[in-house]
Amino acid sequence: MTVGTSSKSRPPVGKRSGKKAPGKKSKKAHTAPTSLAPPVGEKQAQMNGKINTNGYETKVKVEDKMDEGQLTRLAAGVTVDSGARSSAGPPTRTEKAGPAELRKGVIQVIAVENDGQPRSFVVLTGLKALFQKQLPKMPREYIARLVYDCNSKALAIVKRGYKAVGGICYRPFPHRGFAEIVFFATNSVYQDKGYGGMLMDYFKAHIKKIYPDMMYFLTYADNYAVGYFEKQGFSKDITLDRSVWAGYIKDYEGGTIMQCTMVRKVDYPEKAKIVAAQQEAIMTKIREMSKSHIVHPGLPQFQEGAPEGVTVDPKNVPGLRESGWTPEMTANPIRPGPRGADFRFMDRALRDLKVYSQSWPFLTPVNGEDVPDYYDVVKNPMDFSTMEDKLGAKRYDSVEAFAADVQLIIDNCRLYNPETTIYTKCANKLEKYFKEMLEDRFKRDD
Repeated sequence: MTVGTSSKSRPPVGKRSGKKAPGKKSKKAHTAPTSLAPPVGEKQAQMNGKINTNGYETKVKVEDKMDEGQLTRLAAGVTVDSGARSSAGPPTRTEKAGPAELRKGVIQVIAVENDGQPRSFVVLTGLKALFQKQLPKMPREYIARLVYDCNSKALAIVKRGYKAVGGICYRPFPHRGFAEIVFFATNSVYQDKGYGGMLMDYFKAHIKKIYPDMMYFLTYADNYAVGYFEKQGFSKDITLDRSVWAGYIKDYEGGTIMQCTMVRKVDYPEKAKIVAAQQEAIMTKIREMSKSHIVHPGLPQFQEGAPEGVTVDPKNVPGLRESGWTPEMTANPIRPGPRGADFRFMDRALRDLKVYSQSWPFLTPVNGEDVPDYYDVVKNPMDFSTMEDKLGAKRYDSVEAFAADVQLIIDNCRLYNPETTIYTKCANKLEKYFKEMLEDRFKRDD
């Protein structure tokens, strides 16, 4: 369904699933090669320091343990100098204004439906106007018909009594065990207050209370809303049997159907507290296991007066064995990833390319069953999903290699499709959009 919170960096986003025209991955850290089996026997004993194969006795000095601030930053992935003493406390996450306003009574979250009451008509009319404003590509009559439909229900954020500043219009199907989110929008004026995420949490809690057996939501998300719904727990993987929902919800051309499966034991409005408790549990474990206060001695080869040109056997490096190193790792060196600035650019560029309105034909690989002769013509296929996998695996060593794959997507499209097709037109616009993106980056570098 359409989400109607606009962003300063992109066109207004209506979170109505799929009324717009057609236009995960986690990044793996560098680790030891997964093909290597864990060491056993003598090698394991060497790594644990029980056998000294080179006569080198590992001596360590123990410094004062790190303070709470340093441990917290270390757990968050921030490089910390164990020799420095920081007085800074744990980083605090600033609460969004929305939950604070809700506690103070500035706003309210209320359930509303067309029950014939004057108050309900006022709120529903406010929601209708909000959806029409935030979802300009949706037919106004269609929005009005669904909002006032007696089979539709809504959850609204109201301010100063009856002014609707956010809302979800949905259709429940209790006998089928799911609900369809029809419209979802928040006023763009309040986009930085966290109304959208808060409303979705309260919507989940509301459904669990009113419909205890309803644990699934379905919605059609337009190109700009897919990322938002993913953050709210929705997925493109539809596990609910098609026979349960097919024919009950409207299919929108160009939209992406998404599903959310609720977890019964989660109190969604208290989600922030649950995450904070989990973080504290992890921090407690880190404090128990941390060895960051242990400093190993330096190698004599690098001390003043040592002869030049001396080679160092990795087995002689103090602390290396304790870190989990094995000699086999030298035979499988890890390729260095791109520089930080390059990687950040590629990551941001790929996200922008995926949500670009003309990128919908290139998001996933072409289905060979739908287009039987495609792979006879295109010998080196590429798509944004494959690029996302490569970027997550750090297989792009430069922006140039990344740009080459984007161009490959465009060239493949032109190779297979005639110039007059919508696909080639999308490819032309995508090429122009990406070139502007590259030019903007080069200007900043200069």
